[in-house]
Amino acid sequence: MSVVEQYARAHIVTDEEDPGAVPVMLRYDPDSDPRSVRIDLPGPHEWTFSRALLEQGLRTPAESGDVRVWPCGRVQAVVEFHSDHGVEVVQFESKALVRFLRRTYTVEPVRT
Repeated sequence: MSVVEQYARAHIVTDEEDPGAVPVMLRYDPDSDPRSVRIDLPGPHEWTFSRALLEQGLRTPAESGDVRVWPCGRVQAVVEFHSDHGVEVVQFESKALVRFLRRTYTVEPVRT
């Protein structure tokens, strides 16, 4: 199977000065885990979570474990990651996440 990798731009929401959009890698490897996607943030920040959670969170607030996803207005989505080190809140354009999900479904359709 093919690995799907897509670069996206995202805003990391902080109390500090807005660094602007940062590059983020969206990754899907069906050979590794066909039910999960991975988001690599700048630095050593990598999160793996359910592909279904990402899809659901684009329509309505959804959470599973340490990850929460929800729509933010008509064109954005927020992904929130919780860890022992704190919380990371990342804002994406929804269309980038939708495009990524569509690409994942071309290599590994949803199993029912």
